[in-house]
Amino acid sequence: MNRLDAMHLFVRIVESGSFTAVAEQMGLARSVVTRQIAALEAHLGVKLMVRNTRRLSLTSAGSAYLEKCRVILDLVDAAEASVMEERLTPRGNVRIGLPLSFGLKVLSPLLLEFSTLYPDINLELDFDDRRMNLIEEGMALSIRIAGQLEPGDIVRKLSSCKLLTIASPDYLQKHGRPTHPSELIHHDCLGYTLTANGASWTYLIDGRYETVYINCRIKANNGDALTEAVAKGLGIARQPDFIVNDYLASGAVESILDEFTTPDLGIYAILPSNRYVPHRVRVLLDFLANQLDKKKR
Repeated sequence: MNRLDAMHLFVRIVESGSFTAVAEQMGLARSVVTRQIAALEAHLGVKLMVRNTRRLSLTSAGSAYLEKCRVILDLVDAAEASVMEERLTPRGNVRIGLPLSFGLKVLSPLLLEFSTLYPDINLELDFDDRRMNLIEEGMALSIRIAGQLEPGDIVRKLSSCKLLTIASPDYLQKHGRPTHPSELIHHDCLGYTLTANGASWTYLIDGRYETVYINCRIKANNGDALTEAVAKGLGIARQPDFIVNDYLASGAVESILDEFTTPDLGIYAILPSNRYVPHRVRVLLDFLANQLDKKKR
């Protein structure tokens, strides 16, 4: 038994919560993974995990061993990387989770450029607005746009974007132009369903952020669909600038309530753990941060 390999396998199983998921990711039979963990437990003389049909939990010895394994594996990764990275061309596979609209409009062209610059890095792009379990799904990272992060998220902030409140000229002519966020309750609003506060929006009013409630005529989990509905005169929406900029330029929609600013949304790279980040992933993160910064200037 190679103890470093056994430690790595143990950490992966704990982080994913599944022997089967790790076996599939590594291309092994589940019985092989089970035998390796049993051999590790026999070598240590303690039980590390308690397993049943529904869940996996650590023993007290397993919890202590997990933390030490993470420290040791981090040191091994860092030691190897410090020796190898300067002389090696970044290479390997990087699977990325991307939000649909931002991924297609902004990130896809950048990633194609990155692929040209780094032909030895193989990219797999997964476009989906849902929150992903990076370890279970074998993701190197995912990109998320959020006002707030969830507890425990390991992130690198890449950039930010602005939220704009928009309506079509036709809608404003028929229903009037709101001059204060509190008036939105009397209008048809279009809500984004993948946010916790889908029935309320936040604005800076008299020097502090306040929440105003809205009536949602239409809800959707895609900003492009909502912006298209706004352009057709169906109501008022609040969407990121990268979605609405073309509509604003064409005159299909107008930005309203501009004097009441909204909190910026952060554009984050979510990483699967706080362990060592592979060189190829760090090269990609540096590239995206640099390119997104250029776009904001």
